[in-house]
Amino acid sequence: MDIETLRTLLESVAAGERPVQDALEHLRDLPFADVDVAKIDHHRLLRCGFPEVVFCEGKTPEQLRKVSRELLDKGNVLLATRASAAHFQALAQVAPDARYFDEARVLVVDRREERPSFGHVIVATGGTADSPVAEEAAVCSEVMGNRVSRLYDVGVAGLHRLLAHQNLLRSARVIIAVAGMEGALPSLVGGLTSVPVVAVPTSVGYGANFAGVAPLLTMLNSCAPGIGVVNIDNGFGAATLASRINQLETAESLAADDAPSQGAQA
Repeated sequence: MDIETLRTLLESVAAGERPVQDALEHLRDLPFADVDVAKIDHHRLLRCGFPEVVFCEGKTPEQLRKVSRELLDKGNVLLATRASAAHFQALAQVAPDARYFDEARVLVVDRREERPSFGHVIVATGGTADSPVAEEAAVCSEVMGNRVSRLYDVGVAGLHRLLAHQNLLRSARVIIAVAGMEGALPSLVGGLTSVPVVAVPTSVGYGANFAGVAPLLTMLNSCAPGIGVVNIDNGFGAATLASRINQLETAESLAADDAPSQGAQA
């Protein structure tokens, strides 16, 4: 249930083209549906701009199958993170058009006739070893409607590799900077650009990396302004934050269109 579908439904009732009881039936599963193993939030798209996303880790393939069937019965897009090959096989039983992004560990079913189009997101990594987390961020950002460019292996150990792409960096509306080891990449990016930077620490690194705690602290203590930090290895969280930043312009445009014109009767 997205905003345009709800708007069309209410307008058809107001115009007498659709019975009230029919509209009530259409809205029956708002705000959520109980499928025994989970309570599916069908109101999420209206509130947050994207449907509920499934976190597969800790869920059995059968649980994923039940949740996915309910989401796809009521919607046209499914995004699931931290998925395994077994999860993919279970999803394919109810959605043969499902796609599995192995490196990102992301499942996608996208049946939308038209994907929303928001701004340009760059996903940059300090090293190749950060790619799995970066791919989660990139794939999720794309499904959420953003145009994504990947800029991998441009960490501070070879500063010239990032400086060679300054024009690309300036073309973004949001930059997701993914780094392990000491996690210095977001500070560097934040000092080169004027757009928001979403920093993602990864668990990549030797012992004193402390499974991502070291880059997390580096990013939280960055002296470069304009950086927001998500949790360790949380590519999905970075994609969601970047997407919401990009959606602000669209939301502001819609609000301006709905506002009464100057001089209109109160």
